[in-house]
Amino acid sequence: MGEGRMNNHLIAARDAFAARHREERVELNGRDWGVIDTGGSGAAFVFLPGTLGRADIFWQQIEAMPERRVLALSYPADGGIAQWLDDIVALLDQRGIGQAAVLGSSLGGYAAQALALAAPERVEHLFAANTLASTAGIAERPPYALDLQRAPIGDLRAGFAGAMAAWGQTHPEQADLVDLLLAEVAGRIPEGELRMRLQALKTAEPLGGSSYPAGRVTVIETDDDPLIPPELRAGVRARWDGAQVFRFAWGGHFPYVLRPNLYAGLIRARLGLQALPDDWQDGVA
Repeated sequence: MGEGRMNNHLIAARDAFAARHREERVELNGRDWGVIDTGGSGAAFVFLPGTLGRADIFWQQIEAMPERRVLALSYPADGGIAQWLDDIVALLDQRGIGQAAVLGSSLGGYAAQALALAAPERVEHLFAANTLASTAGIAERPPYALDLQRAPIGDLRAGFAGAMAAWGQTHPEQADLVDLLLAEVAGRIPEGELRMRLQALKTAEPLGGSSYPAGRVTVIETDDDPLIPPELRAGVRARWDGAQVFRFAWGGHFPYVLRPNLYAGLIRARLGLQALPDDWQDGVA
C-alpha cells in the first residue's frame, strides 16, 4: 500500500491542507480536542466528522468556504456525546462565537442533531449528513456488540480494514478513498480516540424532544451508503419532517470526499452564499 499511497491524490491534497491548517490541541472541560480554526470575522461553521475522519477529512469543503470562519473538530479519547455537546458550546464561548452552522456526518451527524436540540440558540443551521436519528439496536451490531474498551485494538482496526477492502473490491474507482481511510484506521486516529468514537455512538442517549425548526435543517443522504441503510435514512427524514432533503445518487458513506464540489456547493447554497449547482435536480445529484 505504501507506493499506492505515495501516488494517492486525495492523501496528497489532504496532507497539503493539513500543513497549512494545523490541528491544534484544545482542552475543553478537561477533555483534549483537536481543532482546526480558519479564523477571521465571518459567520462561523462547525464540521463534526464521522468515526473514520479527523478534522481535516472535510478539507475540500473548508477550502470552499472562505467567507466563513470554519472550525473542524477531532474528538477526544473520553467523554461521550452528551459531554461533547457541553465541550462544543464551551469552544464556541471560548472563541467568542454566539451561533454557528453545524454539519455532522455519520457519528458527527448524530452529535450535530443532539447539539441543535440541546442548544438550539447556538445552531444557525443544521446539516444532518449520512447519519441516523436513533441508535436503537446498535449495541447488537458489529463492531458495537464488542466490548469496545477491552477488545484488542488490532481486531477493531482489522474489522474496519476488511470492510473497506471489500468496498474497494466492488468500487475499484474509489481506491484513493479506500487508501485514505485505511491510513486513518491504521493509526492516524489514535487507539483511545477510535475506541471512544465507537463507544460514544453505542452509548448515546436518544435525541431529545425539544424543538428545532425543520426549516433550518438540511438532510443529506446517499443511495449507495453501505453504512446507513434505507430504513435509517428514512428515520432521519421522519425526525426532521419538513426539512429540505438532498440525495446523492452515488458517493457511498463519504460523498464529501468523492464529490466535493457538489457537496460544497450544496452547503453554500443552503447558507445563501451561491445558487444551487445545476447538477442538483429536484434534490438529487
